[in-house]
Amino acid sequence: MPGLTAFLVLILSGCGYNTIQSRDSQVKAAWSEVVNQYQRRSDLVPNLVDTVRGYASHEQEVFTQVTEARARVGTIGASPELLKDPQAFARFQEAQGHLSGSLSRLLAISENYPQLRADTGFRDLQAQLEGAENHITAARNRYIQAVQAYNATVRSFPSNLTALALGYKPKPDFTVANQGETTKPPPAESGAPSLKTPGSAY
Repeated sequence: MPGLTAFLVLILSGCGYNTIQSRDSQVKAAWSEVVNQYQRRSDLVPNLVDTVRGYASHEQEVFTQVTEARARVGTIGASPELLKDPQAFARFQEAQGHLSGSLSRLLAISENYPQLRADTGFRDLQAQLEGAENHITAARNRYIQAVQAYNATVRSFPSNLTALALGYKPKPDFTVANQGETTKPPPAESGAPSLKTPGSAY
């Protein structure tokens, strides 16, 4: 039996087993960073909404949109198991896209309220949100690269045979095709701030 085990290990290693394991781990690590950065953005939302509401209390529709979009994001579990379900991944991406779009509309409100734009707390939150968006973009880039490497491995011969035998399947990737309208900010007027949505560079 020890001899057979050693033989199987040798065969699997020659068919990409170690590479699959390594790249699968890289994808999971990259995904964890994506989730962390999205959570960082989500954590900013309540304070941002409260600050804007203090100067523009009658913009209730926008506040409701942001709050509902954030709640929808919170209902989607973002564990590594999500990467095994392309439909769940698409729902996660769509929910984040809705939140991006609603935040764009929230920030655009400030153009109509000079006192809000001058508020130190608002400017600080706006800067933090911009930083969060930049970190999301960078984390998504790393995830995309990790998935591309992983998917190429599990689809290529002979490692695809090992992947098939052990149940390793291609993982879903971020796309911009289904974000379109959900993440598009409203038209900027006279220099109104516009929030860059994650993935807009792809």
